[in-house]
Amino acid sequence: MIKLRSVTKAYNSGVDKTFVLRNINLHVKEGEFISIMGPSGAGKSTLLHIIGMLDSISDGEYHFFDQPVHALNEKKRAALYKEYLGFVFQSYHLIDDLTVYENLEMPLLYKKYNSSERKSLVCDTLDRFQIVGKKNLFPNQLSGGQQQLVGVARAIISKPKLLLADEPTGNLHSVQGEEIMQLLSNLNQDRTTIIQVTHSEKNAGYGTRILQLKDGWIEN
Repeated sequence: MIKLRSVTKAYNSGVDKTFVLRNINLHVKEGEFISIMGPSGAGKSTLLHIIGMLDSISDGEYHFFDQPVHALNEKKRAALYKEYLGFVFQSYHLIDDLTVYENLEMPLLYKKYNSSERKSLVCDTLDRFQIVGKKNLFPNQLSGGQQQLVGVARAIISKPKLLLADEPTGNLHSVQGEEIMQLLSNLNQDRTTIIQVTHSEKNAGYGTRILQLKDGWIEN
């Protein structure tokens, strides 16, 4: 599904380069659940954003279902993202001027679900996450935990082939966090490929493989 070959990410800082990722080689098969761990500044979120086609690489190759992502233009990368990916962002990335209902509906519009299908899926998801009472509220009317729940719900509503999650339980209390991790585990059992970034060893344990990242290198 995913092949990263000698992937490097660096930024120019004057005459020098600052390396965020160095010589990353990674193969991900369909159906895996991978946890990425490491200290702050190790490059975890950058790696997730590159896999999610939201950031570009400085050197190397990235193939997704045999598509050379590193060679695609922005429009083609966006089309791949909308077709196959769901993303749970650490900072939510909800659309401020859309209600909870409308935020959940957005991925379904990209995939061209018809009106009745969209309504059914959004209502089911609101019920599943116990946020029916929030459906007409805007993101700034929600707590951080509620925004996190909406972010997770939006990421999975269109049944993506690949789900990327950056600290998916970071703003949730322990019970909610366990429920979300169990939800991700269930999705993985249904063959959704999942890659999560986490500082929690407990959450990492839900995965089938753990990658340790340090100073931009994969250690194992």
